[in-house]
Amino acid sequence: MQKVLNHYTASDWRADRVLITGDLIQDDSAAAYDQFREQLLPLNMRMHCVPGNHDVRDLMMPVCRRPPFSYCAKEEVRDWLLLGLDSCITGDAGGEISPDEFERLDAVISASPAKYILVYLHHPPVRMGSTWLDTVILKNGDELMERLQACSRVRLLVFGHAHQSYEDEHHGIQVIGTPSTCRQFKRGSEDFELDDQPPAYRRITLHADGSSENELIWVDE
Repeated sequence: MQKVLNHYTASDWRADRVLITGDLIQDDSAAAYDQFREQLLPLNMRMHCVPGNHDVRDLMMPVCRRPPFSYCAKEEVRDWLLLGLDSCITGDAGGEISPDEFERLDAVISASPAKYILVYLHHPPVRMGSTWLDTVILKNGDELMERLQACSRVRLLVFGHAHQSYEDEHHGIQVIGTPSTCRQFKRGSEDFELDDQPPAYRRITLHADGSSENELIWVDE
């Protein structure tokens, strides 16, 4: 992750926000969240976090609810609403949007005057084409996509979890998966297998007409 941060800092591209799509830590310790926070504070911008299956909500929330971090937050930025969802199931590597979270999603979207919406979460709502990985994606991904498609303002969905790149359009919604700032998973594998791809991050630009652009950056020494 530090290599990714160094690459961003040394580049001439500047962001307004950071979307952090879960699995901030892996060792279940409060100290790891403190280290994560200290490592990202020099970016000096708002950082929107959602939990992943390796996160511990009770440890994550106190750290990620203190500015400039936020936890499953909503924010209106010019013509766009940015909305983070909790897709995690305690004790399960797979994900699911709970009834309460669906209710919050509907309420936030209904109350927002934003012309366009970006939703971000940890688990992919679509199949990744990898036998083992597709057993731990979002269990009710079809329901989520149907709800988002019914709202004509949703333009973009961003997820993590898969440790590999994904980009496709689903009924007018651009769905993007960004590789990890750590190790990557081998694409199309039957069983769990690591790839030799380097760490990565993605630059996303949201336009006033509802369109977007993105660039995947591999941070290779």
